[in-house]
Amino acid sequence: MTGDVGRGVRSRSFRALLVAWAVTSVGDGVRAAALPLYTAVSTRDAVAVSAVAVAEVLPWLLVALPAGALVDRWRPRSALISAHAFRCAVTLVLVLLASAGAAGLPALLVCAFLLSSAETFADSAAQTVLVALAGPEDLERANGRFVSIETLGVEIAGPLAAAALFAWEPALCFAANALSFGAAACCVAGVPNAAERSSERGRLGAEVLAGLRFLTRNPALRTVVGVVGLTALLTSAVNTVAVLYAVEELRMPAAAVPTLLVCTAIGTVLATPAASRLARRFGGGRVMIGALLVLAAGIALLGGVRVPAAAWPAYFVMGLGAGTWNVLSAANRQRLTPRAMMGRVTSAHRVLAWGLMPLGAGLAGPVAALTSLGGVILGAAVLVAVVVVLAAPRLRGL
Repeated sequence: MTGDVGRGVRSRSFRALLVAWAVTSVGDGVRAAALPLYTAVSTRDAVAVSAVAVAEVLPWLLVALPAGALVDRWRPRSALISAHAFRCAVTLVLVLLASAGAAGLPALLVCAFLLSSAETFADSAAQTVLVALAGPEDLERANGRFVSIETLGVEIAGPLAAAALFAWEPALCFAANALSFGAAACCVAGVPNAAERSSERGRLGAEVLAGLRFLTRNPALRTVVGVVGLTALLTSAVNTVAVLYAVEELRMPAAAVPTLLVCTAIGTVLATPAASRLARRFGGGRVMIGALLVLAAGIALLGGVRVPAAAWPAYFVMGLGAGTWNVLSAANRQRLTPRAMMGRVTSAHRVLAWGLMPLGAGLAGPVAALTSLGGVILGAAVLVAVVVVLAAPRLRGL
């Protein structure tokens, strides 16, 4: 391959994919902040806000697995363009409804579900195209750039843009989101079909099961994805009680609590470019083990040093550990997965992570009631360390 079809993070094709990822990340950050806020302001109903949040999560449990199998059947670039175009169209409908004051709860529920459903296709397709364009040698650097840009867009730039646009006109938030999807589709249209579709053709259910079987029977891949699921469960428990812990036990002003998440984002952004360099020098498996230990240390710092000043560095350290882990775990998952199964394994990975997060959130409250808010956080730190000890022998071989 030469020219535009060249591989590696310096190729023009990869840069076009990266730009598409950047604009959709900002758009997703705008929507993530604006949609629950719009629901709250327009309905004044906590049940409605909760219902829209559930509608956004459900596709990751119901749609993601068949979406991954379908992406493996189709040309991933075409699937990615179609997903962006569909999300653009749905969001434009939401813009029209919001502008007319007709975006009631049923419309919000349908739009939230459809947008997240399309996102399951876009996520699997983008991962497949990333692997094809980056090549096996550049996977760590490619994922590092994707994680950095996603963090900046979803957690910093998007919410800030949403705050400014919502104060002016709420419908503008959704208009910006639609524009991001349209721009991303145009960017991806210039990317060559570097990733071929799978030659497998069977029943959709059988293809989904084949992907799950491959994931569970490959020891290294099973370890990586299993650790992702367990850490997602534990960090979800921490996130569930952290706000109340910061206000009640650390006596932080409520207005200062969101700045903790900014510290996590900064840690993640700083960690991602260093992850590939550390992996080349010390070995990916060792760095992944170290990243999990850093994550556990950050959680322990938050729960163990009960002064407000410790909360910001604790979140920063958690961001360092999580960012490094996310880059290297994604690269190794992609490297261990055959191209023909990339969509299915990516979707299965997402289902496991998203599926265990509600469980962690649900367990956090009762455990805190039996022990304490700090007890949940310290317990999560200990359990992350236990996961590291159990997974270390397998991770070292990566």
